[in-house]
Amino acid sequence: MRFDPPTTPTVTNTDASGFPQLARSPLAFARSAPAFTRALAAAQPQPSGDLVVPAGLSASLSTGSAPVANAAPWNISVQAGQTLSGIVRDQMASRGVSISNNEAMRLSQSVARANNINNANLIHPGQRVSLDSLTPLVNQAQAAYNAKAVTAGNNASTTTALAGTAQVQLLSRMDRSNNPVLEKTIVRAVEKGFIPAQDKQAVMNKIVQLSEQHRFAPDDFARLTLMESDGMNPKASNSRCHGIIQFCDGPDRGAASAGFGANPKAILGHSVLKQLDLVDKYFEDTGLKNFGPVGLDDLYLTVLTPSARNETRPNVALNIPGQQAAYLHVNRDTRAPITRNSILAGLHQNANERLGTDVAQRNSLQAARMSAYAAQAVVTEVN
Repeated sequence: MRFDPPTTPTVTNTDASGFPQLARSPLAFARSAPAFTRALAAAQPQPSGDLVVPAGLSASLSTGSAPVANAAPWNISVQAGQTLSGIVRDQMASRGVSISNNEAMRLSQSVARANNINNANLIHPGQRVSLDSLTPLVNQAQAAYNAKAVTAGNNASTTTALAGTAQVQLLSRMDRSNNPVLEKTIVRAVEKGFIPAQDKQAVMNKIVQLSEQHRFAPDDFARLTLMESDGMNPKASNSRCHGIIQFCDGPDRGAASAGFGANPKAILGHSVLKQLDLVDKYFEDTGLKNFGPVGLDDLYLTVLTPSARNETRPNVALNIPGQQAAYLHVNRDTRAPITRNSILAGLHQNANERLGTDVAQRNSLQAARMSAYAAQAVVTEVN
Protein backbone atom coordinates (compact mmCIF):
# COMPACT_ATOMS: atom_id res chain seq x y z
CA MET A 1 0.00 0.00 0.00
CA ARG A 2 1.43 3.34 -0.99
CA PHE A 3 2.07 5.93 1.69
CA ASP A 4 1.39 9.50 0.59
CA PRO A 5 3.43 11.91 2.75
CA PRO A 6 2.94 15.67 3.16
CA THR A 7 4.35 18.06 0.60
CA THR A 8 7.47 18.73 2.67
CA PRO A 9 8.20 15.50 4.58
CA THR A 10 11.23 14.97 6.74
CA VAL A 11 12.85 11.63 5.89
CA THR A 12 14.86 10.19 8.77
CA ASN A 13 15.90 6.77 7.43
CA THR A 14 14.56 3.69 5.72
CA ASP A 15 13.40 0.38 7.10
CA ALA A 16 14.62 -3.07 6.04
CA SER A 17 12.45 -3.00 2.93
CA GLY A 18 13.76 0.39 1.87
CA PHE A 19 10.45 2.10 2.69
CA PRO A 20 11.10 5.67 3.92
CA GLN A 21 10.39 6.29 7.59
CA LEU A 22 8.88 9.73 8.04
CA ALA A 23 8.87 11.90 11.10
CA ARG A 24 5.35 11.96 12.54
CA SER A 25 3.27 14.70 10.98
CA PRO A 26 -0.34 15.80 11.40
CA LEU A 27 -0.74 15.26 7.69
CA ALA A 28 0.98 11.88 7.41
CA PHE A 29 -2.09 9.67 7.50
CA ALA A 30 -3.28 7.85 4.41
CA ARG A 31 -5.49 4.86 3.71
CA SER A 32 -6.29 2.83 0.65
CA ALA A 33 -10.05 2.56 0.35
CA PRO A 34 -13.33 3.55 2.01
CA ALA A 35 -15.76 0.87 3.12
CA PHE A 36 -17.38 2.91 6.52
CA THR A 37 -27.27 19.77 17.97
CA ARG A 38 -25.26 22.87 18.27
CA ALA A 39 -22.41 21.26 20.15
CA LEU A 40 -22.77 20.30 23.72
CA ALA A 41 -21.24 23.64 24.60
CA ALA A 42 -21.62 25.46 27.90
CA ALA A 43 -25.05 27.00 28.33
CA GLN A 44 -24.59 30.68 27.70
CA PRO A 45 -26.98 33.64 27.52
CA GLN A 46 -26.98 35.19 24.07
CA PRO A 47 -27.13 38.89 23.22
CA SER A 48 -30.79 38.40 22.31
CA GLY A 49 -31.50 37.22 25.83
CA ASP A 50 -32.17 33.65 24.73
CA LEU A 51 -30.55 30.87 26.67
CA VAL A 52 -28.67 28.26 24.69
CA VAL A 53 -28.34 24.94 26.49
CA PRO A 54 -27.44 21.47 25.24
CA ALA A 55 -30.14 19.53 23.44
CA GLY A 56 -31.47 16.58 25.37
CA LEU A 57 -30.09 17.74 28.70
CA SER A 58 -32.56 17.07 31.51
CA ALA A 59 -32.09 18.67 34.92
CA SER A 60 -33.87 17.07 37.83
CA LEU A 61 -34.96 19.37 40.64
CA SER A 62 -34.02 18.18 44.10
CA THR A 63 -36.95 17.07 46.21
CA GLY A 64 -38.68 19.82 48.08
CA SER A 65 -36.27 22.65 47.31
CA ALA A 66 -35.86 25.14 44.51
CA PRO A 67 -32.62 25.54 42.56
CA VAL A 68 -30.56 28.30 44.09
CA ALA A 69 -29.16 30.96 41.78
CA ASN A 70 -26.33 33.13 43.01
CA ALA A 71 -24.91 36.23 41.37
CA ALA A 72 -21.55 35.86 43.13
CA PRO A 73 -18.65 34.26 41.25
CA TRP A 74 -18.90 30.48 41.37
CA ASN A 75 -15.40 29.22 42.08
CA ILE A 76 -14.08 26.11 43.82
CA SER A 77 -10.73 24.75 44.88
CA VAL A 78 -10.00 21.21 43.73
CA GLN A 79 -9.55 18.70 46.54
CA ALA A 80 -7.48 15.52 46.41
CA GLY A 81 -9.32 12.68 44.66
CA GLN A 82 -11.84 14.92 42.89
CA THR A 83 -12.65 14.77 39.18
CA LEU A 84 -14.02 17.64 37.14
CA SER A 85 -17.20 15.76 36.24
CA GLY A 86 -17.71 14.88 39.91
CA ILE A 87 -17.23 18.51 40.89
CA VAL A 88 -19.79 19.59 38.28
CA ARG A 89 -22.32 17.02 39.48
CA ASP A 90 -21.83 17.84 43.17
CA GLN A 91 -21.85 21.60 42.67
CA MET A 92 -25.01 21.47 40.57
CA ALA A 93 -26.63 19.31 43.25
CA SER A 94 -25.60 21.81 45.92
CA ARG A 95 -27.66 24.40 44.05
CA GLY A 96 -30.67 22.15 43.73
CA VAL A 97 -30.14 20.71 40.26
CA SER A 98 -29.49 16.98 39.86
CA ILE A 99 -27.84 15.81 36.64
CA SER A 100 -26.83 12.39 35.38
CA ASN A 101 -23.23 11.17 35.24
CA ASN A 102 -23.26 11.47 31.44
CA GLU A 103 -24.52 15.04 31.62
CA ALA A 104 -21.88 15.85 34.24
CA MET A 105 -19.16 14.48 31.96
CA ARG A 106 -20.36 16.54 29.01
CA LEU A 107 -20.73 19.71 31.06
CA SER A 108 -17.25 19.18 32.51
CA GLN A 109 -15.89 19.58 28.96
CA SER A 110 -17.57 22.98 28.77
CA VAL A 111 -16.19 23.96 32.16
CA ALA A 112 -12.72 22.85 31.05
CA ARG A 113 -12.91 25.03 27.95
CA ALA A 114 -14.10 28.01 29.98
CA ASN A 115 -11.10 27.58 32.29
CA ASN A 116 -8.56 26.90 29.51
CA ILE A 117 -8.02 23.38 30.83
CA ASN A 118 -6.67 21.31 27.95
CA ASN A 119 -7.66 17.95 29.43
CA ALA A 120 -10.82 17.76 31.55
CA ASN A 121 -9.47 14.55 33.10
CA LEU A 122 -6.34 16.26 34.43
CA ILE A 123 -6.91 18.56 37.38
CA HIS A 124 -4.86 18.80 40.55
CA PRO A 125 -5.45 19.59 44.23
CA GLY A 126 -5.47 23.30 44.98
CA GLN A 127 -6.39 24.27 41.41
CA ARG A 128 -9.04 27.00 41.22
CA VAL A 129 -11.89 26.30 38.82
CA SER A 130 -14.68 28.71 37.81
CA LEU A 131 -18.12 27.18 37.33
CA ASP A 132 -19.76 30.40 36.14
CA SER A 133 -20.51 28.78 32.77
CA LEU A 134 -23.04 26.55 34.60
CA THR A 135 -24.98 29.48 36.12
CA PRO A 136 -27.45 29.79 33.19
CA LEU A 137 -28.48 26.16 33.75
CA VAL A 138 -29.24 26.85 37.41
CA ASN A 139 -31.13 30.02 36.50
CA GLN A 140 -33.23 28.16 33.95
CA ALA A 141 -33.94 25.31 36.35
CA GLN A 142 -35.02 27.82 38.98
CA ALA A 143 -37.37 29.53 36.53
CA ALA A 144 -38.88 26.18 35.57
CA TYR A 145 -39.27 25.24 39.22
CA ASN A 146 -41.01 28.52 40.00
CA ALA A 147 -43.36 28.07 37.04
CA LYS A 148 -44.33 24.61 38.27
CA ALA A 149 -44.76 25.94 41.79
CA VAL A 150 -47.22 28.54 40.52
CA THR A 151 -49.12 25.85 38.65
CA ALA A 152 -49.18 23.75 41.81
CA GLY A 153 -50.60 26.66 43.78
CA ASN A 154 -53.43 27.00 41.29
CA ASN A 155 -54.08 23.28 41.17
CA ALA A 156 -53.78 21.40 44.44
CA SER A 157 -53.87 18.06 42.64
CA THR A 158 -50.37 18.69 41.30
CA THR A 159 -48.81 19.33 44.70
CA THR A 160 -47.96 15.67 45.29
CA ALA A 161 -46.24 15.40 41.95
CA LEU A 162 -44.15 18.48 42.68
CA ALA A 163 -43.12 17.10 46.06
CA GLY A 164 -41.29 14.26 44.33
CA THR A 165 -38.44 14.56 41.86
CA ALA A 166 -39.62 16.68 38.93
CA GLN A 167 -38.02 16.31 35.51
CA VAL A 168 -37.48 19.67 33.82
CA GLN A 169 -36.55 19.68 30.17
CA LEU A 170 -34.37 22.75 29.76
CA LEU A 171 -34.83 25.04 26.77
CA SER A 172 -32.85 24.25 23.68
CA ARG A 173 -32.22 26.52 20.72
CA MET A 174 -30.90 23.62 18.64
CA ASP A 175 -33.40 22.75 15.94
CA ARG A 176 -32.88 19.29 14.49
CA SER A 177 -34.00 20.59 11.11
CA ASN A 178 -30.72 22.53 11.03
CA ASN A 179 -28.93 19.19 10.48
CA PRO A 180 -31.39 17.11 8.42
CA VAL A 181 -28.78 14.77 6.92
CA LEU A 182 -27.28 13.97 10.31
CA GLU A 183 -30.70 13.47 11.87
CA LYS A 184 -31.84 11.07 9.16
CA THR A 185 -28.50 9.25 9.16
CA ILE A 186 -28.77 8.64 12.90
CA VAL A 187 -32.39 7.50 12.62
CA ARG A 188 -31.31 5.10 9.87
CA ALA A 189 -28.40 3.87 12.00
CA VAL A 190 -30.78 3.13 14.87
CA GLU A 191 -33.09 1.23 12.52
CA LYS A 192 -30.14 -0.82 11.24
CA GLY A 193 -28.95 -1.59 14.76
CA PHE A 194 -25.73 0.42 14.46
CA ILE A 195 -26.73 2.70 17.35
CA PRO A 196 -28.80 1.67 20.40
CA ALA A 197 -32.00 3.72 20.54
CA GLN A 198 -31.08 5.05 23.96
CA ASP A 199 -27.82 6.46 22.54
CA LYS A 200 -29.46 8.37 19.70
CA GLN A 201 -29.46 11.83 21.31
CA ALA A 202 -26.04 11.32 22.88
CA VAL A 203 -24.60 10.50 19.44
CA MET A 204 -26.26 13.59 17.98
CA ASN A 205 -24.87 15.76 20.77
CA LYS A 206 -21.38 14.32 20.45
CA ILE A 207 -21.19 14.85 16.69
CA VAL A 208 -22.34 18.44 16.97
CA GLN A 209 -19.84 18.99 19.78
CA LEU A 210 -17.09 17.68 17.51
CA SER A 211 -18.35 19.84 14.66
CA GLU A 212 -17.91 23.00 16.71
CA GLN A 213 -14.58 21.90 18.12
CA HIS A 214 -13.11 20.97 14.73
CA ARG A 215 -15.13 23.48 12.66
CA PHE A 216 -17.05 21.29 10.21
CA ALA A 217 -20.75 20.93 9.37
CA PRO A 218 -22.59 18.12 11.23
CA ASP A 219 -24.38 17.10 8.02
CA ASP A 220 -21.01 16.72 6.28
CA PHE A 221 -19.86 14.27 8.94
CA ALA A 222 -23.01 12.25 8.28
CA ARG A 223 -22.21 12.21 4.55
CA LEU A 224 -18.69 11.05 5.34
CA THR A 225 -19.93 8.12 7.42
CA LEU A 226 -22.52 7.17 4.80
CA MET A 227 -19.63 6.64 2.42
CA GLU A 228 -17.23 5.04 4.89
CA SER A 229 -19.41 2.79 7.03
CA ASP A 230 -22.90 2.79 5.51
CA GLY A 231 -23.80 5.51 8.00
CA MET A 232 -22.10 4.91 11.39
CA ASN A 233 -21.75 1.15 11.39
CA PRO A 234 -19.20 0.60 14.20
CA LYS A 235 -18.36 -2.87 12.85
CA ALA A 236 -17.64 -1.81 9.26
CA SER A 237 -14.32 -3.28 8.11
CA ASN A 238 -12.37 -4.00 4.93
CA SER A 239 -9.71 -6.05 6.77
CA ARG A 240 -7.25 -3.14 6.91
CA CYS A 241 -9.55 -0.31 8.05
CA HIS A 242 -12.20 -0.44 10.73
CA GLY A 243 -15.10 1.46 12.27
CA ILE A 244 -17.29 4.44 11.48
CA ILE A 245 -14.61 6.43 9.62
CA GLN A 246 -12.38 3.46 8.77
CA PHE A 247 -9.36 3.79 11.02
CA CYS A 248 -6.57 1.99 9.14
CA ASP A 249 -3.69 -0.11 10.42
CA GLY A 250 -0.02 0.65 9.98
CA PRO A 251 2.31 3.27 11.53
CA ASP A 252 1.16 6.88 11.35
CA ARG A 253 -2.32 5.78 10.31
CA GLY A 254 -5.77 6.38 11.73
CA ALA A 255 -5.81 3.43 14.13
CA ALA A 256 -2.42 4.41 15.56
CA SER A 257 -3.56 8.00 15.95
CA ALA A 258 -6.62 6.83 17.89
CA GLY A 259 -4.48 4.69 20.18
CA PHE A 260 -5.10 1.32 18.52
CA GLY A 261 -1.91 0.91 16.53
CA ALA A 262 -1.12 -2.45 18.15
CA ASN A 263 -4.57 -3.93 17.57
CA PRO A 264 -6.64 -1.95 15.04
CA LYS A 265 -9.43 -4.52 14.90
CA ALA A 266 -10.16 -3.86 18.57
CA ILE A 267 -11.89 -0.70 17.38
CA LEU A 268 -14.73 -2.91 16.12
CA GLY A 269 -15.58 -3.83 19.69
CA HIS A 270 -16.45 -0.25 20.61
CA SER A 271 -19.79 1.52 20.25
CA VAL A 272 -20.42 4.50 18.00
CA LEU A 273 -20.19 6.81 21.02
CA LYS A 274 -16.79 5.42 21.96
CA GLN A 275 -15.58 5.56 18.37
CA LEU A 276 -16.57 9.23 18.22
CA ASP A 277 -14.02 9.81 20.98
CA LEU A 278 -11.45 8.17 18.70
CA VAL A 279 -12.60 10.41 15.84
CA ASP A 280 -11.94 13.39 18.10
CA LYS A 281 -8.36 12.19 18.72
CA TYR A 282 -7.77 11.58 15.02
CA PHE A 283 -9.12 14.97 13.95
CA GLU A 284 -6.96 16.65 16.58
CA ASP A 285 -3.88 14.72 15.45
CA THR A 286 -4.43 15.61 11.80
CA GLY A 287 -4.99 19.31 12.54
CA LEU A 288 -8.45 19.40 10.98
CA LYS A 289 -9.59 22.58 12.72
CA ASN A 290 -6.64 24.44 11.20
CA PHE A 291 -8.45 24.12 7.85
CA GLY A 292 -11.68 25.59 9.23
CA PRO A 293 -14.31 26.43 8.54
CA VAL A 294 -13.90 22.94 7.10
CA GLY A 295 -15.69 22.05 3.88
CA LEU A 296 -16.93 18.58 3.01
CA ASP A 297 -13.94 18.00 0.73
CA ASP A 298 -11.35 18.81 3.39
CA LEU A 299 -13.28 16.80 5.97
CA TYR A 300 -13.29 13.75 3.73
CA LEU A 301 -9.68 14.16 2.65
CA THR A 302 -8.70 14.23 6.33
CA VAL A 303 -10.06 10.69 6.59
CA LEU A 304 -8.95 9.49 3.16
CA THR A 305 -5.48 11.02 2.65
CA PRO A 306 -4.73 14.13 4.72
CA SER A 307 -1.67 15.09 2.68
CA ALA A 308 -3.97 15.59 -0.33
CA ARG A 309 -5.44 18.65 1.42
CA ASN A 310 -2.40 20.58 0.21
CA GLU A 311 -3.87 20.62 -3.31
CA THR A 312 -6.64 23.24 -3.05
CA ARG A 313 -7.61 23.59 -6.72
CA PRO A 314 -11.06 22.05 -7.12
CA ASN A 315 -10.62 20.27 -10.44
CA VAL A 316 -7.01 19.09 -10.23
CA ALA A 317 -6.33 15.37 -9.82
CA LEU A 318 -5.45 14.49 -6.23
CA ASN A 319 -2.62 12.12 -5.34
CA ILE A 320 -4.65 9.46 -3.50
CA PRO A 321 -3.19 5.95 -3.24
CA GLY A 322 -5.13 2.73 -3.58
CA GLN A 323 -8.40 1.79 -5.23
CA GLN A 324 -11.29 4.02 -4.26
CA ALA A 325 -15.07 3.93 -4.57
CA ALA A 326 -16.45 4.95 -7.96
CA TYR A 327 -18.44 7.74 -6.29
CA LEU A 328 -15.22 9.63 -5.62
CA HIS A 329 -14.00 9.71 -9.22
CA VAL A 330 -14.96 12.24 -11.87
CA ASN A 331 -18.24 11.08 -13.41
CA ARG A 332 -18.03 7.98 -11.18
CA ASP A 333 -15.52 6.51 -13.61
CA THR A 334 -12.74 4.67 -11.77
CA ARG A 335 -10.41 5.32 -14.72
CA ALA A 336 -10.83 9.07 -14.17
CA PRO A 337 -9.03 11.05 -11.46
CA ILE A 338 -10.35 12.06 -8.07
CA THR A 339 -10.68 15.80 -7.51
CA ARG A 340 -12.13 17.96 -4.77
CA ASN A 341 -15.07 18.61 -7.04
CA SER A 342 -15.68 14.91 -7.68
CA ILE A 343 -15.47 14.16 -3.95
CA LEU A 344 -18.14 16.76 -3.23
CA ALA A 345 -20.39 15.45 -5.99
CA GLY A 346 -19.83 11.82 -5.01
CA LEU A 347 -20.54 12.23 -1.32
CA HIS A 348 -23.73 14.17 -2.04
CA GLN A 349 -24.86 11.58 -4.59
CA ASN A 350 -24.16 8.74 -2.20
CA ALA A 351 -26.14 10.46 0.55
CA ASN A 352 -28.98 11.13 -1.88
CA GLU A 353 -29.24 7.47 -2.77
CA ARG A 354 -29.08 6.24 0.82
CA LEU A 355 -31.27 8.85 2.47
CA GLY A 356 -33.43 10.36 -0.24
CA THR A 357 -32.95 13.46 -2.39
CA ASP A 358 -35.44 15.50 -0.36
CA VAL A 359 -33.11 15.44 2.64
CA ALA A 360 -29.64 15.25 1.18
CA GLN A 361 -30.16 17.88 -1.54
CA ARG A 362 -31.40 20.63 0.77
CA ASN A 363 -29.76 23.99 0.06
CA SER A 364 -26.47 24.33 1.87
CA LEU A 365 -23.14 26.06 1.79
CA GLN A 366 -21.68 22.93 0.22
CA ALA A 367 -24.25 23.09 -2.60
CA ALA A 368 -23.15 26.64 -3.28
CA ARG A 369 -19.51 25.55 -3.31
CA MET A 370 -20.31 22.74 -5.73
CA SER A 371 -21.97 25.23 -8.06
CA ALA A 372 -18.95 27.51 -7.84
CA TYR A 373 -16.62 24.59 -8.57
CA ALA A 374 -18.71 23.57 -11.57
CA ALA A 375 -18.67 27.13 -12.90
CA GLN A 376 -14.90 27.28 -12.51
CA ALA A 377 -14.55 24.01 -14.37
CA VAL A 378 -16.54 25.39 -17.28
CA VAL A 379 -14.37 28.53 -17.42
CA THR A 380 -11.23 26.37 -17.36
CA GLU A 381 -12.46 24.23 -20.24
CA VAL A 382 -13.44 27.29 -22.33
CA ASN A 383 -10.06 28.88 -21.79
